[in-house]
Amino acid sequence: MPASFNIFRRTFNNTDSLMALMILSLHTLLTLGETKQLYPALFLCHYGLFLLWQPVMRQSKSLSWRAVLMIIAGAAFAMFYINWWGIAFWIAGLFSLIGGRVFATEPTSSKLPKMLAATYLLSVLLLWVVPNLLQVKDDLAATELLVTYVLPLLPLAILFLSTKNKPDNQTPNLDFFYTLLLFLLTLIVILGSFALGIIWKIQYIQLLAITVFSLAAILVAISWLWNPSASFSGLELLMSRYLLSLGLPFELWIRKISEYLESEKTAENFMHAAILELATLNWVSGLSWETANSNQHTGKTTPYISHFSFEQLQLTLYSHWELSPAMYLHAQLLTQILSEFYVAKRREETVSQNTYMQSLYETGSRLTHDIKNILQSLGTLSAAAALSKDTNDDAKLVELIKKQLPRLSQRLSSTLNKLEQPSMEKKHQLLIASWWQHFKQLNTSNQVQFDAPENFPKTNIDADMMDSIADNLLQNALEKAKQEADIKIKVTLCNTPHFCLDVTDTGSAIPEMIAARLFKSHINSDNGLGVGLYHAAQQATQSGFQLSLVENRSGEVRFRLEALPIDNLSAN
Repeated sequence: MPASFNIFRRTFNNTDSLMALMILSLHTLLTLGETKQLYPALFLCHYGLFLLWQPVMRQSKSLSWRAVLMIIAGAAFAMFYINWWGIAFWIAGLFSLIGGRVFATEPTSSKLPKMLAATYLLSVLLLWVVPNLLQVKDDLAATELLVTYVLPLLPLAILFLSTKNKPDNQTPNLDFFYTLLLFLLTLIVILGSFALGIIWKIQYIQLLAITVFSLAAILVAISWLWNPSASFSGLELLMSRYLLSLGLPFELWIRKISEYLESEKTAENFMHAAILELATLNWVSGLSWETANSNQHTGKTTPYISHFSFEQLQLTLYSHWELSPAMYLHAQLLTQILSEFYVAKRREETVSQNTYMQSLYETGSRLTHDIKNILQSLGTLSAAAALSKDTNDDAKLVELIKKQLPRLSQRLSSTLNKLEQPSMEKKHQLLIASWWQHFKQLNTSNQVQFDAPENFPKTNIDADMMDSIADNLLQNALEKAKQEADIKIKVTLCNTPHFCLDVTDTGSAIPEMIAARLFKSHINSDNGLGVGLYHAAQQATQSGFQLSLVENRSGEVRFRLEALPIDNLSAN
């Protein structure tokens, strides 16, 4: 008894075993059910096994009174009023339930029993049930032996296979789409065969061949149209777009919020416009959203609430009805895209603000450095006045001050104008010879040697820009001379067709780590080689010049400022 009980329990705990027993009871019902005395018992046996096997509800799930009444009503109706049409629809339903699971994501070994069961159901439907509908059973007398004795081997094989598999207590996977598709195709075969048989009055074998091959041709055509070639997307894309849209064309939604992303200036304005667009959907009643800077609501509240939480957006959606799982996933996709666009807009605002602050910082830093150079020039004049000892020196000093103070005043006024209106800079053009003369007079020093060719280039330069960069190079050299003894500084105007200025000192070389970063970023340095050179290089590039370190060794450190050729300017 214990061994028999274990076999019985294993059989009824295995879905494949129950499916095989259900099919065997169906086969017995079809072959022996015409006897009125056996029909009720055979039907109840089949119906009970179906309820134990059915893939919709778990076996352990408790039933409500409504479900119990529906089960009893269905059994009573099928027991006292059933015909071949009802049997045909019943087998079509069983075939779709079993065949739909073949397409589910299950191991290959578990699909074989279902394929055998589906083969049996389709065979018995075409070879036994449909001929009885058409009342052409005499034409298929040869198949009676096949149906009665050969087809039962299929469910018996399922029983044999199920003994090797572990009991499966989980609810079977059910693919609704494939189940419905198989059910409709089976109905087409049944109804098509019946209609053609009534109209054409031909033998059932010919009728069945026409129906099956016609359906096969239609399926082949549909499979080709599903994804025909790279030039035509086919039905697959249309179906995917339909399933994805769920009442809202997805590409239309993306295009609209992309337009809002471009047109709205702030992230909050974009969010408000996009939320109002989302609220126009017919299944949306109201929306509430919360961001870092706002908390707003639009529309009406309903009992059907869906919450969506993202990094910088908390959104609550009120719908007119409870959202299905597919609809919820669709709403989550839309709101997640909205959140990503909002984050991108916030990031764009941050970058714009950082760019603006960086521009202000660089402008202020550069102009501050210009003012520092002007003050250093004034300091040079003050030092010259302090060193004046006789009348001749005083006369020369007065003459120098008369020439340089208007120039320094003009540079200071130009710097202040740039500070007030940085976008409206005016260039003060001078001949190279005139600029060189003024620069040499202003920076006269025992440590500085000036050298220039006899013939200056006949071109104009931006005097303010040149004063700022040349003063910076010279002041850096003078600061270096304070820390290192016996340094000589030489300012050379090169003998070239275009402007070229060298500032050379005989001090120690600049460390390689600092030299590699010169002109590229701010550098903290004790001898003043950092911020000023970075802004000087930027200013030179904007004016069509290049500032570079052409020599860097102990005894010769040379900076060069030269005009770029016209071809390089066009390329830049």
